[in-house]
Amino acid sequence: MAKKAVATFSGDRSQGKNVVKCIKMVKSPRTGAYAFQEDLVPTDEVTEYFKK
Repeated sequence: MAKKAVATFSGDRSQGKNVVKCIKMVKSPRTGAYAFQEDLVPTDEVTEYFKK
């Protein structure tokens, strides 16, 4: 039987519930192509993350 692998975020367990993964599209100034930027952001700073 194969063992199931479960993906988890590394770090402090108490902080893990207060963090969300945000993905936004960023345009490269050099080539003009779009790329995706992924970051773990605290839940209270999500709106500031997307305003940047």
